[in-house]
Amino acid sequence: MDNGIAGIDHVIVGVENLERARLGWMRLGFTLTPRGRHVGQGTANYCIMFRRDYIELLGFVERDEYAHRLEAFLAQREGPMSVAFAPVRNAGSTRETLLGLGLHPGEPRALGRALELPEGAVVPRFTLLTLPPEETPALDCFVCGHLTPELVRRPSWVSHSNGASGIKSVSLLVDNPAALEAAYVRLAGREQVNRGAGELAVKIGRHRLTFTTAHRFRAKHPGVAVSGDFPTPGIVALELAVRSRKRIASYLQKEGVVFDELPDGRLAVAPGEANGTIILFADA
Repeated sequence: MDNGIAGIDHVIVGVENLERARLGWMRLGFTLTPRGRHVGQGTANYCIMFRRDYIELLGFVERDEYAHRLEAFLAQREGPMSVAFAPVRNAGSTRETLLGLGLHPGEPRALGRALELPEGAVVPRFTLLTLPPEETPALDCFVCGHLTPELVRRPSWVSHSNGASGIKSVSLLVDNPAALEAAYVRLAGREQVNRGAGELAVKIGRHRLTFTTAHRFRAKHPGVAVSGDFPTPGIVALELAVRSRKRIASYLQKEGVVFDELPDGRLAVAPGEANGTIILFADA
């Protein structure tokens, strides 16, 4: 089914202290972009770029009246807070496609951020598109169309010492995955949605969203620490593709990073190492 969405563009991780977060993710073997400052807002970011998607570390450089969502999120915890989807062509055409499916996307809106390069700031620009919360239940998300992609994907930024090459999936903890099924069938199509015991898997373009109960997540990820008071619904883990699990295990051991090897061979980095984010490293 064509819904105008190509997959995940990026995942936003809310952090209390941007500079401390930057150092922590560098320790995990990621290359980070220079800092970006959102135009007209008090928020800024560092990004971990891959060839087709990325992770955004989002925090404040000064408090302002525009970032209510980040303020509310950080009042509960640090960690992954939102998913931005990539349009197949552009945000405008995705809006028309979603309207044709009977969904209710809002009007596209513009966003820019000043990227602080050594040679001077440049301003990558984006078009954002949102859906009503009830049409993507349990998931804070939007569509992000890049108007200046050449400014944010320099070759040196997509090479990472740990060998990570992109996002594979996003796991969310929810109380009742089955209750979400009808909404995601409408968004993604019946053939892209599979319900199992305690979980709902949704394929969006080249990525997967897995909505799961805390009990089911712990059963599938033995030894991985999930707080008993984790606020649901919420993103609990990001699964990233790596070229070599042996290489990344060696890298993490050298850096003294806490991680576990799961029964299926994936490596799980503890949330305390990545601003409340469980990172799962899996074969590409």
